[in-house]
Amino acid sequence: MAKKKNPMNERILVCVHYGPNGEKLIKRGSRIAQAFDCPLYILTVDPKPFDELDAEKSSYIAKWQKLAKEYGAEEFIIKDNEERRVYKVIAEVAREKGITQIIIGQAVHSTWEQITKESIINSLIREIPFVDIHIISVARHLKDPYCNYQKGVRAYLVKEGESHRLVFRYTEDAEYEGIFFKEVGTDFNNGIFRFFKDNQTIQVEVIEDTVKDFTNVDLETNDDLND
Repeated sequence: MAKKKNPMNERILVCVHYGPNGEKLIKRGSRIAQAFDCPLYILTVDPKPFDELDAEKSSYIAKWQKLAKEYGAEEFIIKDNEERRVYKVIAEVAREKGITQIIIGQAVHSTWEQITKESIINSLIREIPFVDIHIISVARHLKDPYCNYQKGVRAYLVKEGESHRLVFRYTEDAEYEGIFFKEVGTDFNNGIFRFFKDNQTIQVEVIEDTVKDFTNVDLETNDDLND
């Protein structure tokens, strides 16, 4: 079957922020990009430098990067250490990439919520009047896998025989440094340990202070973690 052409030269930009709705927006953008057979771009903006983001935010970014590859996005764009208003950053990226359609979420968290208010939308329209803006309704009650875990704390893994032991003070024999997320409602140190290895984020399951398996755990698809 012949591949569709893109006579209108459409270019899609999906704007995501931290929370469970980002994946939904990326999927929606992917479907639109496939329909037009056009490039897909994904953008996130944060006022903090990337290397100062906490483990939870870093995990979302890793997830979005994975989805960007899965859906064949042209580019995943991170605008960190940003002091400008969010709509200014979006408009700049839209001009640079020749964007014709922007997708943002209606029900979102923290600072990203401001871009869905009428005044901010009007500002964005004034900045880039020839770009179509799609405000996608997203459910506030979508389950966030991170609500099952306490706030992350710095921790280390020390080799013990065929497994690794979780400790909270640095020692010279610590092999990995990362963030431990303790599972809510447990008296033991059960949960997720997240760390960087080979330039990617890895998260492994901790059972009673011990890591026996270094298989990467996906919190959004692992049934045992979401029960």
